[in-house]
Amino acid sequence: MAAEKFACALLLAAVLVAPAAAHADFRVCNQTGSRVGIAVGYKEGESWVTEGWWNIPANNCETLIRGTLGSRFYYVYAIDYDQGGEWSGKAFMCTRDREFTIKGTGDCLARGYNRTGFFEVDTVEQKNWTVQLTEQGQSPARPQSNFQGR
Repeated sequence: MAAEKFACALLLAAVLVAPAAAHADFRVCNQTGSRVGIAVGYKEGESWVTEGWWNIPANNCETLIRGTLGSRFYYVYAIDYDQGGEWSGKAFMCTRDREFTIKGTGDCLARGYNRTGFFEVDTVEQKNWTVQLTEQGQSPARPQSNFQGR
């Protein structure tokens, strides 16, 4: 039951739509009435990198990665600053409470970082992609401090 609930939450959490072909980027659109903080994970060469925080106002979009996408899979974690709640998943990566760029996904706690569950975004090898965050996809947030970022 928990796995089904998780799968449904992910389906609702991000409606993935390829944007117009004018330019190639990885974007996140916040289609909620709240401000959200976003962290993204992606493959860079042979290692994984996580970056955050982009602060996106209600009903706005932000480009997180500029240029043609080089990977099929990206990972996103988002938190609702105003109403509480989060968009998360089972792909654990490292984050911290302030703006960050972290190489590697292992031993997060031992390295002084938070271990955070990201949801997977399959771009089906498109060169550009937009993730749409909606209120229906949120789950209650675990206690965290306010994030400071971009």
